[in-house]
Amino acid sequence: MLTMADGLARLGALAEDPVVRTLATAFADAGFEFAVVGGPVRDALLGRDTHDLDFTTDARPDDILRIVTPLSTAQWDIGREFGTIGARVRGEQVEITTHRADSYDGATRKPTVSFGDTIDGDLVRRDFTVNAMALRVPEVKLIDPTGGVEDLVAGRLRTPADPAISFGDDPLRMLRAARFSAQLGFDVEPATLAAIAELRDTLRIVSPERIQGELVRLMQTDDPVRGIRVLVETGLIDEFLPEIPALRLEVDEHHHHKDVYEHSLTALEQAIALERSRHPDAPADATLRLAVLLHDIGKPRTRKLESGGAVTFHHHDVVGARMARKRLQTLRFDKETTDVVATLIELHLRFFGYAEGAWTDSAVRRYVRDAGDQLERLHILTRADVTTRNRRKAARLAAAYDDIERRIAELSAQEELDAIRPELDGNDIQRILGIRPGREVGAAYKFLLDLRLDEGVIGPDAVEQRLREWWAARG
Repeated sequence: MLTMADGLARLGALAEDPVVRTLATAFADAGFEFAVVGGPVRDALLGRDTHDLDFTTDARPDDILRIVTPLSTAQWDIGREFGTIGARVRGEQVEITTHRADSYDGATRKPTVSFGDTIDGDLVRRDFTVNAMALRVPEVKLIDPTGGVEDLVAGRLRTPADPAISFGDDPLRMLRAARFSAQLGFDVEPATLAAIAELRDTLRIVSPERIQGELVRLMQTDDPVRGIRVLVETGLIDEFLPEIPALRLEVDEHHHHKDVYEHSLTALEQAIALERSRHPDAPADATLRLAVLLHDIGKPRTRKLESGGAVTFHHHDVVGARMARKRLQTLRFDKETTDVVATLIELHLRFFGYAEGAWTDSAVRRYVRDAGDQLERLHILTRADVTTRNRRKAARLAAAYDDIERRIAELSAQEELDAIRPELDGNDIQRILGIRPGREVGAAYKFLLDLRLDEGVIGPDAVEQRLREWWAARG
């Protein structure tokens, strides 16, 4: 739990960061205020690792550039019109922005940029109170005009201003609410949730690329399911990924099937656990997680109510792959990500034929061939897709997949061995030894294969010499 003593100690440590200290001293010497702002302050208070350093100052862009140039190995002013100067200081990339006091017209996300004179005025225009705190340096003073510390302690996401105004200024902040909820494990406070639900259609002024970026960041968090629930609860997800709420299929008293929406979220949680256990040092795999989230989106379109209470979803894998491809293209995902997600969805049912009866070696090879370089992701998706509460069925399916992975490994190892060839072929053997086709050629070939396996590649001259010595030794 966050305590004031812990928080002050962490802020003190942030102020002593070499990059922070270097810049703070330089700006103070030049007569300007300077502060670490936003995420780094929030994360320091929470005891989380701080990665990107953002700063704010009352200095104007020209002054910022003049101050940082002697301290940095590189500078860039692509954000100069917004008051932002970037630089590389002591090996770290930083951004320093003049206090802002922007206004919005409500028709686009582009603000009318104006520079402010106070840090408080800059902070109250930010997205959430927990991101609207600053650490003034070098004197180490916390600036918190909107109650961000209290919201950190409460685990609460709240906008600094009226949420209708905040989201009206920048609708992308609604998506960020879901992302920060997942990233921090915080609840979105009721008034903020209500504003998202009311203003969800304003997301339409946001470009698909921006929406895609926030969706990817959400999927990379430790608990994306938490954020997805926020999006579904408020209806915001209907504006850019309506296939997810469509998974909440109606169930009547005569036809029963599992809740596809809850199944998909459970599968996503299980996939993340598998991803971490199998690849603990790898970064979050947003592509895999998207495939798991979307793997059953073909079910609503393919559902058929059969007599006797059965429900079928024939070909939902193929239909879902097409739907996913179209949706990801609309969101401007790159071709590689789109192809991978569609392929995984199309293949995600293939394994269940194996569970029903052992495959031949050729069938296992075909499974590997069709998965290609996505085999590991397919392993995780297929395992995560088992969400049954029937322990016996779950154990049977897990054992079946253990078996198919074992067979894939064995066949792969055998095929690697099979691919190894001697450095000389049968024609070479006949030419060098002056013999005709027959058992002696086969014996020579086996000798050369053993030589290759034992000693690797030794070169054509050396291998010919060894072959002649072997032949002479046979008399």
